[in-house]
Amino acid sequence: MYQIPLFDLNYGKEEEQAVLETLRSKWISMGPKCVELEKRFAEMLGVEYACAVTNCTAALHLACCVLGIKEGDEVICPSLTFAATVNCIRYVGAVPVFADIYGNDNLCVDAEQIEALITDRTKAIIPMHYAGFPCDMDNIMMLARKYHLYVIEDACHGPLSEYHGHNIGTIGDIGCFSFFSNKNISTGEGGMLVTNNEEIYRKVKLLCSHGMTTMSYQRASGHATNYDIAELGYNYRLDDIRASLGITQLSKLKEDLKKRAQIREWYLRYLSELDFLEIPFKEHQGFVSNYIFPVVLKGSRAEMRDVLREGLHDNGIQTSIHYPAIHRFSVYKEFSRKLPNTEYVTDNEVTLPMYARLEKEQIEYISDKIVECYEKVLR
Repeated sequence: MYQIPLFDLNYGKEEEQAVLETLRSKWISMGPKCVELEKRFAEMLGVEYACAVTNCTAALHLACCVLGIKEGDEVICPSLTFAATVNCIRYVGAVPVFADIYGNDNLCVDAEQIEALITDRTKAIIPMHYAGFPCDMDNIMMLARKYHLYVIEDACHGPLSEYHGHNIGTIGDIGCFSFFSNKNISTGEGGMLVTNNEEIYRKVKLLCSHGMTTMSYQRASGHATNYDIAELGYNYRLDDIRASLGITQLSKLKEDLKKRAQIREWYLRYLSELDFLEIPFKEHQGFVSNYIFPVVLKGSRAEMRDVLREGLHDNGIQTSIHYPAIHRFSVYKEFSRKLPNTEYVTDNEVTLPMYARLEKEQIEYISDKIVECYEKVLR
């Protein structure tokens, strides 16, 4: 066990009670708790429609499906992301076109690079809001309008992160959120797709449950007695057990994010003056989710980064890497291209612990050990 883990689940008796009440209700599949979660999530983001799904991967896949992205189409996306962002493109037979990030100080996809990659086969852009920090959505939406492209926001890192007065995930055609176990909202597995477009929403609702025109909860409630299969759909339904956890997590979210903002301030106080570290988004002023806290070693290489991580590990501090570059994975080599900024970051980034229960003394300890362990890098 680590003295300071990378992440700590924000669970308590409230989640236990929520699950117990759902079990006692004897409705555990998609039902009233899912409906309530969708309603609350949409209200929280100020968006018209929300559809609860099994995970963010399902949300991304459904987004590609309902927007008509198909074999041979091109979709521009970052390589510095989790595989799901890109896998959803391949699920529909489309081609991922990787755009580089801005650099060590901004790990989001470079909007200027996106335009240079647009062809007559480009159908959509999938920006991923890294760590909850927003991409340049003004320019991305301008490009989408100019070239008649769809925008699917991968907002898995950013519930309630703000961009010019809007919540991320509500700016493009579709926003996709994750409720995976280490996310800001955690249900173990789970996700949400949001949109302001009624037609998109109705298609998503149809496809997420086998293309059925009514679901079992509606029939059990007396709203229907039979159903049709209108489309070839999927089983991407969330269940009421996880939805009950999600509802409880929503009630904790704002307070959790305030604490994370304080933890980020402590990190900035202790790490900003270290000349061997770059802190991405250091100057960012807007409210964000602070899903993770990444740092990037300057003038480094992967072997040096790994020595630092090993040293922190030996001192009881868990770290991670966000992320191995997608274009380097075997399954994506045919789509690979030179992405110098992405490649440098993926070799030299370290993700430090970030969760609401961290104390100032722990951040100071982590910072001291980074300095101490970096001396091993220089040997």
